[in-house]
Amino acid sequence: MILAIDIGNSNIVIGGFEDHEIKFTARVATDVGRTEEQYAVEIFQILNLYGYQTKQIDGSIISSVVPPLTTVMKTALHTILGKRPLVVGPGLKTGLNIKLDNPASLGADRVADSVAAISEYPLPLMVIDMGTATTMSVINEKEEFIGGTIMPGLQLSLAALSSKASLLPHIDLIPPKNVIGRNTIDAMDSGMIYGAASMIDGMIERFQEELGTQLTVIATGGLSKKVIPYCKHKVIHDGDLLLKGLRTLYYKNAK
Repeated sequence: MILAIDIGNSNIVIGGFEDHEIKFTARVATDVGRTEEQYAVEIFQILNLYGYQTKQIDGSIISSVVPPLTTVMKTALHTILGKRPLVVGPGLKTGLNIKLDNPASLGADRVADSVAAISEYPLPLMVIDMGTATTMSVINEKEEFIGGTIMPGLQLSLAALSSKASLLPHIDLIPPKNVIGRNTIDAMDSGMIYGAASMIDGMIERFQEELGTQLTVIATGGLSKKVIPYCKHKVIHDGDLLLKGLRTLYYKNAK
């Protein structure tokens, strides 16, 4: 089994792969205050929860957008597995041709998303990853990462709205029956869910217009399943896209 671990700003997603089959996924809160030992215990317990022992783990790979936790997680995995994990970053072979002004600036999560999308979906394509930030990435027909957009995620936008507007409550992002909300909570839910869906539809149209071609559109990330059903464009939902990319990167680089 291979462990794939994605360290995001809000959550750490842990996936266990046997060959090409994902056997389990788990989420734990991202907390820069936790120690190597605390994360080691948590991962050990997750493995036990799903019926696996550390001796069954052949290796691991990490992607991280939280630099303070990268070394912490590397040490935690080495402690329980006795093997050093691979880390998505400089020196790791990806096979991805990054056509950015500064290729090194591309986040590890977007690298993993792109690697998985290229291997599973028709080109050219667009990947939407809806987490703490909502990112949109475009890969052309030559398998080149040519750019994209970054914007605040749903929960981040909602937290800012509720904290800065005294009369607006915190809500749970439940899509209302109607776009036109008839009370404060429905109006906020509509604004967040349908507003995000409309933004995605609009960006798809703008991307395709700029490129002069149709795109395969794939969405992933913890919040994507709340929004994608309300998009008017065809969007493929793949909740495990990033973990699949980490699995691919592991096998490209494992000795």
